[in-house]
Amino acid sequence: MTNADTTTATTAGTTATTTATAGADWQAWQRSWDRQQEWYMPDREERFRIMLDMVEALVGPAPRVLDLACGTGTITARLLDRFPDATSTGVDLDPALLAIAEGTFAGDDRVSFVAADLKDPDWPAKLPYDAYDAVLTATALHWFHAEPLADLYGRVAELVRDGGVFMNADHMIDEATPRINAAERAQRHARMDAAKGQGALDWAEWWQLAAEDPVLPTHRPPLRDLRRARDGRMPSAAWHARVLREKGFGEARPVWCSPSDTLLLAVK
Repeated sequence: MTNADTTTATTAGTTATTTATAGADWQAWQRSWDRQQEWYMPDREERFRIMLDMVEALVGPAPRVLDLACGTGTITARLLDRFPDATSTGVDLDPALLAIAEGTFAGDDRVSFVAADLKDPDWPAKLPYDAYDAVLTATALHWFHAEPLADLYGRVAELVRDGGVFMNADHMIDEATPRINAAERAQRHARMDAAKGQGALDWAEWWQLAAEDPVLPTHRPPLRDLRRARDGRMPSAAWHARVLREKGFGEARPVWCSPSDTLLLAVK
């Protein structure tokens, strides 16, 4: 992360807090979320570019999209920038992130948001449509353990129309390569520590800023130790592809990867 990115991240949170009496600066909060996420994933924008490349290749430039675990609407923002005729339904549980998303896209009739818990089997009933051309998600589903994630994939398969796509960009670890995994993780964390020393915000610090903004809902997610060794509990890309095929997708494979992340594409 560059010094400019770090300054933007810090300033965005501060600006949103100090201007809260006149209404939160939703665009600033959106930018600060992006900078915080980029601290963990410096190649994040490349993932989104490939994701949208495959959307266009398989379902065209005017898709109906479900932004799954949408957070602040990061995928939706990039989708609409590239495809002005697209529509997006964002679904998430967190009220603060949804508030930022709703504020960012206020007045845009191409976008709607739904508050729902993806662990609730009935969450699809809250959506405005029964079928989507594409269901897209990034850096969200790794918090699901294998069995509930497989159940979620089954519900997603029911929402994707025939010929439509599902894409998940997330941490997918191959347990068969422990030395490679350890070396990659050590290098990644060394770079993160260096960026942190230059002022980059991490997850906990971003949420602390959010908690200080009276316009945002008074909610903070349970504190998680993001440095804990979860790598061994993250299924591999091969596991994701196999389960998606079992749940009703005709094809599934990675279409992009970095040393730690994978973009997995499944076609109904």
